[in-house]
Amino acid sequence: MKRLNQLMAVLALGLASLSAAHAAADQELLKRGEYLARAGDCMACHSAAGKPAYAGGLAIDSGHGMIYSTNITPDKQHGIGNYSEQQFAAAVRHGVRADGRPLYPAMPYPSYAKVSDDDIHALYAYFMEGVKPVATTPPASDMSFPFNLRWGMKVWNIFFANDKPFKEQAGWSGEIKRGAYLVEGLGHCGSCHTPRGFAMNEKASDSSQELFLAGGELNGWAVPSLRGMPRWSAQDIVDYLQSGRNAHSSVAGEMSLVVEHSTSHLKDEDLKAIAAYLKTLTAVPARSSGIKPQGVEATAKKLTAAKDLTLGERLYLDNCVACHFVNGRGAPGIFPVIDGASVVNADNPNALLNVIMAGARTPSTARAPSVLVMPGFGHRLSDSEVAELATFVRQGWSNDSAAVSSREVAKVRATLHQHP
Repeated sequence: MKRLNQLMAVLALGLASLSAAHAAADQELLKRGEYLARAGDCMACHSAAGKPAYAGGLAIDSGHGMIYSTNITPDKQHGIGNYSEQQFAAAVRHGVRADGRPLYPAMPYPSYAKVSDDDIHALYAYFMEGVKPVATTPPASDMSFPFNLRWGMKVWNIFFANDKPFKEQAGWSGEIKRGAYLVEGLGHCGSCHTPRGFAMNEKASDSSQELFLAGGELNGWAVPSLRGMPRWSAQDIVDYLQSGRNAHSSVAGEMSLVVEHSTSHLKDEDLKAIAAYLKTLTAVPARSSGIKPQGVEATAKKLTAAKDLTLGERLYLDNCVACHFVNGRGAPGIFPVIDGASVVNADNPNALLNVIMAGARTPSTARAPSVLVMPGFGHRLSDSEVAELATFVRQGWSNDSAAVSSREVAKVRATLHQHP
């Protein structure tokens, strides 16, 4: 009897150890899924201000109507609680809901098609067991005809959706492969930074194609190329993704949300892998605008002398010089460089006009908790004054971009009123 009791005690101890090991493995899986959800930036789109995380309801202006993000909490009635892992994978990778209806490609499933089976499994475990269910139903998407006919997305998917798994290129190191997997897949960087075709399709899907990450346009904002990024070092890229600022620039617009909810939460080694991958891409050749810039020394000298100034130059001295200085170089990590900045020299000046009129603020991140704010000047500058200021900035120092008209400013100001 004594021997039997000893045997039972050993067996109980073994079962307890096994149970603890399973519990630890489950927690590790949930932790990994949470990290991957950050890498995929799921929270930014599926969370609305003042509402619980992942409960959906964020309004996305598609240009053809409003799309409202869905509730992806495990609530069985309002969310995805009844999804099997196979149905979850179909939604993430192929844009097909559990009921068979197609999703709009505001959900970046053409990029998520590259997500591995193991990562899908971890994501599914996290959303089913690591996210709190929320019993709310977001508003229904309101698209104009014919985009409100969801069956049309099946045709779009046939011609434009990419459902190929991730494929590494010959000669990649392990670090570059990891960076490529994050950028091309979960990070879905191509959704914003790759030019789009007539059907709003991305013109390229991976680094084997020259248009991939070659720059585009999002909601009227020019989006810069990420190919090679010759003006930035790999560490500049890491700093920007980690803190929303670096020695050259700081985030604005949609990228602020990406840094806040996604990239600032990634591990150092993953950010370094992303930077290493981006530096392997062939840079987009610099375009020739035909505009003769004022010259770096000439601009700084004239602003310092403050004589015979144009209206744009006077406005710069009155509103901008305290932070960006007469040389347009700002202060590293604090005030962005505007001499040579992509947002300044973009063919489409809307992003610059948005920043001038509405201002910008950096997100608070673990590496950079303080929030840096650029005030907006739209309340005190007229359309013609904003146009003059923007024109000076786009043609001062080494910048060589076209002048801005009052009409262009008025159009941007109208959008600020619609979406304050």
